[in-house]
Amino acid sequence: MAAVQMVSAPEVAPNLEAAGRLIGSAAAAGAKLVALPENFYLIGRDERDKVRVREEDGRGPIQDFLSLISKQYGIWILAGTVPISCRDETRIRSACLLYDDSGRRVARYDKMHLFRFRQGSESYDESRTLEPGTRPVAVETPFGRLGLSVCYDVRFPEHYRALGEPDVIFVPSAFTVPTGEAHWEPLLRARAIENQAYLVAPAQGGTHASGRRTYGHTMAIDPWGAVLGVHPEGEGIVLADIDLEHSRQLRRRFA
Repeated sequence: MAAVQMVSAPEVAPNLEAAGRLIGSAAAAGAKLVALPENFYLIGRDERDKVRVREEDGRGPIQDFLSLISKQYGIWILAGTVPISCRDETRIRSACLLYDDSGRRVARYDKMHLFRFRQGSESYDESRTLEPGTRPVAVETPFGRLGLSVCYDVRFPEHYRALGEPDVIFVPSAFTVPTGEAHWEPLLRARAIENQAYLVAPAQGGTHASGRRTYGHTMAIDPWGAVLGVHPEGEGIVLADIDLEHSRQLRRRFA
């Protein structure tokens, strides 16, 4: 599998170009599933920018791109989040979408836990532009049972318990620098250890056009909590081999 790190721009087109280039590199390296970060399609100068590029469920340039590129490379794509319309025209659902190697969408998870944070001049309140999802999602695939989550969900261990026994957990993110420096790695390793599952966390990592900085440190972690790979800052890819028998052996030992 591969986890992609991006520094997304305020316009959709260059972000799709960058995502396509990084997906191509991951596919060339042998990845059969590539995961993109939260808001891979856009990090705007204003939080409302993502509402302006919202798409109807199942159609639109972002979703068309994801379907086409998964079919082009014959790989699965986990799209960190896509802006999907909801009844409230001032907000969106931040939807994590999974596409199979034929370009068919096989799962949708809407981010449930919305981020609020204030430190000095840095302030966020996702509830102003996002409508929360209502249910956790896990899906059976050729790679095992995949559990979907997004960014702030990682602070809520009960979310992952509701997924059953996932073999791989995804946490596409756009962590702030202060929270990332303090909590990113400990939270990811804890979720992997307590669920005895692999964890793949593609992230935004760098300084964006608005001046906002994201923490990066895209990671892949094994069920014992060992970090298999990390990309600290800027564009990049983390590759990791997933051995489902490893996690199943751990579960048998602790049963």
